[in-house]
Amino acid sequence: MANNKRPETMERITTPALARVFIDEQITALREQIGDRKVLLALSGGVDSSVVAALLIKAVGKQLVCVHVNHGLLRQGEPEQVVEVFRNQMDANLIYVDAVDRFLDKLAGVSDPETKRKIIGKEFIDVFAEEAKKLEGIDFLAQGTIYPDILESDGVKAHHNVGGLPEDLQFELVEPVKFLYKDEVRVVGKELGLPDNMVYRQPFPGPGLGVRCVGAITRDRLEALRASDAILREEFAKNGLEGKVWQYFTVVPDFKSTGIDHGKRTFDWPVIIRAVNSVDATAATIEEIPYPLLHHITWRITHEVPGVNRVLYDLTPKPTGTIEWE
Repeated sequence: MANNKRPETMERITTPALARVFIDEQITALREQIGDRKVLLALSGGVDSSVVAALLIKAVGKQLVCVHVNHGLLRQGEPEQVVEVFRNQMDANLIYVDAVDRFLDKLAGVSDPETKRKIIGKEFIDVFAEEAKKLEGIDFLAQGTIYPDILESDGVKAHHNVGGLPEDLQFELVEPVKFLYKDEVRVVGKELGLPDNMVYRQPFPGPGLGVRCVGAITRDRLEALRASDAILREEFAKNGLEGKVWQYFTVVPDFKSTGIDHGKRTFDWPVIIRAVNSVDATAATIEEIPYPLLHHITWRITHEVPGVNRVLYDLTPKPTGTIEWE
């Protein structure tokens, strides 16, 4: 059985110098483990899988095969960023899978949050397994496990879907950051040259925007969600809140209200802003956004995002509300 306990003598990685020592050690260890064989990685674009990808590229280059599945539930620009950073800048062996229609067709008419999560998780496993079976000579499966995953879930990082792969896909696991905490992973990612908006990416749920497009997902409401979220992130970055607020996003629920646009009655969706501060997500407080900024964000969303006529601000801490709406 693999050792899943962080060594007591392991120093916390808090500086670039310590990150460089860790990177050098892992490159040596990865080369010893993998040799001249191939390794497969589900590359979501999140910090954990991105750091693992960057480590493996330095260690074994084209022996790493990255699979990025675009399920249509990522934030604006994220699939393009994965391709740009890993294929174009790092010369990774990257397989891009456009599965947007496949996922959204399966989710059509499904409103129950847990059912949506299960569909997204199962479909991801199926798509990834199909891509894996097309490849030859794969002996290893890289996984973005970090130490809290081991402490909280017996070592299986469920949102990477590794535990759900078909039994005929027998891979040996490669987990180079499994003894690191999230802040250490970010220090390593920065030292590996990953862009800041990838290294310091705020927490993002496994089902992506699927849990923020509340109720049954429709393509037009999903696009309103993606566009409003992009505006919120842009304005937070411009106004110094990007590094100050722990997590911020928009939600578009499945109901409409009346409004007025150019003297005519509208019947459109509201966009709900959620901005919270937390240490470990077990509790959260509300970030007090200055009213002038809230007014500006409201104006932009209501004037730039089709199908939206209201902006609301969620003032509920955790508890009693959860951070996500679903």
